[in-house]
Amino acid sequence: MANFYVYILANKPNGVLYIGVTNELERRLGEHKNKILKGFTYKYNVDKLVYFEEFDTYEEAFLRERRLKKWNRDWKIQLIEKENPDWIDLSAEWF
Repeated sequence: MANFYVYILANKPNGVLYIGVTNELERRLGEHKNKILKGFTYKYNVDKLVYFEEFDTYEEAFLRERRLKKWNRDWKIQLIEKENPDWIDLSAEWF
């Protein structure tokens, strides 16, 4: 069973992107959607889950997050659109 997640949020299709890692995806998305933390995602209204991956260990998830953050923007968009071409908020039904 996967316990850790790397996720990508967007404010709109092809808009501002945010990459994060968490052990509780639904809780973390709730924090983003409810604007609990006044950081980057709050400032740019980035709260739509457009992509995520599951991992068994924190180390795997952390390394994947670091790699994705180094990717250029076009590669990130291709990754999202391969799995979610319409940029649907994958967490919309959770809230």
